[in-house]
Amino acid sequence: MGSLTLPIFLYDGECGFCSACARSVQRWIPTSAAVEAWQLIDIESLGLTVADCEEAVQWVASPTEHTSGPAAIAVLLKASRPWWRAVGWVLGSRPVLAMAWSAYRWVSRNRGRFPGGTPTCADRDRVH
Repeated sequence: MGSLTLPIFLYDGECGFCSACARSVQRWIPTSAAVEAWQLIDIESLGLTVADCEEAVQWVASPTEHTSGPAAIAVLLKASRPWWRAVGWVLGSRPVLAMAWSAYRWVSRNRGRFPGGTPTCADRDRVH
């Protein structure tokens, strides 16, 4: 694996739902960050574990600076155009982020039931 472009947003490339969401990010949210499936990246060099990446999406600014879940989504949005930055600031605010984590965990546990869900998603639904 060659050198990585940072920042990078990592998602579960084995999950159809997650992959569809990542394609939407790439299409609709312009950012200089790379958007990649964590399975294709040397995550250890980024200071992440498989458990970290299976639990939630990851935003990696450096091997020592990363965030996950809706906080990672908020940072991704803040690295985009002004309208998306505003959405990122709202999502990243303490009261909204607390609610967003509950919603994120529910989606994570049920992603195999969403359009694009795969058997891998269903297996991971039982893990979360």
